[in-house]
Amino acid sequence: MAKGYKDLLAEAEAVVRSVEVADMAATPDEVVMVDIRDPRELEREGMIPGAFHAPRGMLEFWIDPESPYHKPVFAQQKTFVFYCASGWRSLLAARIAQEMGLDARSLRGGFSEWKKSGNPVAERHTRAG
Repeated sequence: MAKGYKDLLAEAEAVVRSVEVADMAATPDEVVMVDIRDPRELEREGMIPGAFHAPRGMLEFWIDPESPYHKPVFAQQKTFVFYCASGWRSLLAARIAQEMGLDARSLRGGFSEWKKSGNPVAERHTRAG
C-alpha cells in the first residue's frame, strides 16, 4: 500500500527533533534558520530576519557538496532549523537533511507560529540562496 502524507509526517516526526518558536526567538550563532517556502510566500509574508532561503525543490541539490548547485552555507558545522508556513514541509525537509548528514531540526508551527508569537519579521529575504 502506498504511503500518504500523514504516514510521511509521522515517520519524520519519529526521527526529527522539532524546536519551539520560543527557543528560537534569540537565534544562537551555531544555528542557521532555513526558510524552505516558495519565493511568493516570502514576498507576501516576509521571513525570519537573518534566515537563509532554500526553496524546498532545490534543497537536496543545495545540501550535497557533490552537486553543481551546492551552497556553502550547508557545509558549515551548525544546527539547521528548517521552517515553512505551518511545519509540515519543514518536518519532511529536516528529515531529508538529517539523512544527508546535517544536524537538522524543524520549527514547530512554522512561520505562522513565529508571527503569532510576535517575533520580528523581515519584509523580504535577508540572505538569499
